[in-house]
Amino acid sequence: MRDDASLPVSWRVHREVAVVLGWTSAILGQLAHPLVARAVADHSGFRGGWAAPWRRLGRTLDAMLALTFGPEADAERAARGINAIHDRVHGCVRPEERALTPRASYSAHDPALLAWVHLTCVDGFLRGYVAFVAPLTPDERDRYCVEAAAIEPMLGIPAGRLPRTWSGVQAEIGTRVASGEIVVGPTARSLAADILRPPGLRLAGPLLAPLRLAAAGLMPPAIRDGYGLAWGPRHAGALRLLARAVRAGLRVTPGPLRHWPRARAAVRRRRAGAVL
Repeated sequence: MRDDASLPVSWRVHREVAVVLGWTSAILGQLAHPLVARAVADHSGFRGGWAAPWRRLGRTLDAMLALTFGPEADAERAARGINAIHDRVHGCVRPEERALTPRASYSAHDPALLAWVHLTCVDGFLRGYVAFVAPLTPDERDRYCVEAAAIEPMLGIPAGRLPRTWSGVQAEIGTRVASGEIVVGPTARSLAADILRPPGLRLAGPLLAPLRLAAAGLMPPAIRDGYGLAWGPRHAGALRLLARAVRAGLRVTPGPLRHWPRARAAVRRRRAGAVL
């Protein structure tokens, strides 16, 4: 696409279909918070058959694309939809989970939980883009963090709560993991098994191997270890080969296949507005 440098960094990142390879590491990172894992287990249709995780991915992508590329009315509608879902997501942790968290209950409107979900998305999407699409300068990473933090008022997150720099994102992830707040429990492991090896898709295991490799390679090592995912020089080498193959493929992939339709429409609107 022409004049890429003039686009917001979030547009450049979110328009790439290949960035979906970072989604699995993001969702597993979210589930590493015991309260998020319990909320997903209690309220998500995540386990509604082999297609359920993919339907959830579709809804997540649709909301992300609407918030990033949609006209203001579409973005507001997507935010209202997210908040309506969050209105219903609250409950209590199980007795056997009390050893994992001092909290007895959860709410999807909790700013701390919303911030954790945001951090894992920023981390997963940026790492996915850099690995599989193109490098980003430190300034571009920071600009992405600033643009992504614009979600605060839409979701009721206190102003200034979300980090505005890549180093700030990494620091908060590290602090929350080191504090013991983020700990992979049995619920998270059970959900992760359904994501990495979906029931009903056992025969498609080899086709999903790149997703599993990307998930393990892109997530923070402490969280990867919590899930018991194997990682070593052989896995790192395989990820490098996968990344090179994806980047080479993207160079010859036409825009309609490489970029989400909603993103292409937004770029056309932007260019038309610049011409007027």
